Amino acid sequence: METAIVLGAGGFIGNHLTARLKQEGYRVIGVDLKYPEFAPTAADEFLIGDLRKQEFCSDLFARYRVDEIYQLAADMGGAGYIFTGENDAMVMHNSAQINLNIAGLAVQHRVPKLFFSSSACVYPTFNQENPESPFCEEKSAYPALPDSEYGWEKLFSERLYLTFARIHKIQVRIARYHNIYGPGNPWKGGREKAPAALCRKVAEATGGSSIEVWGDGLQTRSFLYIDECIEGTRRLMQSNFTSPVNIGSEEMISINNLVKMIIEISGKQISINNIDGPTGVRGRNSDNRLIQQALLWQPNYALSKGMETTYSWVESQIKKTA
Repeated sequence: METAIVLGAGGFIGNHLTARLKQEGYRVIGVDLKYPEFAPTAADEFLIGDLRKQEFCSDLFARYRVDEIYQLAADMGGAGYIFTGENDAMVMHNSAQINLNIAGLAVQHRVPKLFFSSSACVYPTFNQENPESPFCEEKSAYPALPDSEYGWEKLFSERLYLTFARIHKIQVRIARYHNIYGPGNPWKGGREKAPAALCRKVAEATGGSSIEVWGDGLQTRSFLYIDECIEGTRRLMQSNFTSPVNIGSEEMISINNLVKMIIEISGKQISINNIDGPTGVRGRNSDNRLIQQALLWQPNYALSKGMETTYSWVESQIKKTA
């Protein structure tokens, strides 16, 4: 039986990935600062600890002999956390410290294969100014100008892991995730991302009222359902492809139209009130040409279907806490 360690297993993606690995027959060790919030972990063992601390990481690597490590741990959140600028120092320091610890120890302990979750936030701002035609092909990440310190840290850590792979001959796989969403995603507290936050606003609103939406609502994004994120991650780890690759949807939508989709799902009569707020780049969409070529696969789960499931889940969470 192969053993995998999932770092960030208490988070949204990490908890889903842990469940998938267990289904595939792995022995899974989950690690995070906290247990999953909305569903029990499927991990065989779950360790609570701070991956920023060298001593904790050293003990972890000495304790387990593993076949695969999935490094998803990061200081992150939605637009309200990333784009205000107030959390930049923590985002840079905390995530970089984790990755410096993990890269060095992976080499020291000769870990056979390591996955790093990067982000679409690495792409240059100047390629994402037109909401109708953003350019996010993998090779476009350079010359670099991410729109946030979160993006800069992800780009640095990509280079860190790729350099260690080249010099120390460890196998590294890197995915640039594009706005992953679905049941189990944080939906309140300040770090939630757009799909869950908008579902919460609509679910809490009464008919005939309005909800606030940051920006003019014309900014565009694509959103990837969690199941396809996990499928793409596993396919990438099982492949021989060694360069960073997008794992995201090509179904681009404006934020206002996403809100309208959620309102239609809810069956309510609600209007949109666009207000000033952090929005990030004007347009972002996954470019899936490389993943099609490398893995002979790409995501195709309809946004409308995923949002129906997500809205239903968020609504149920609100009723539980009422």
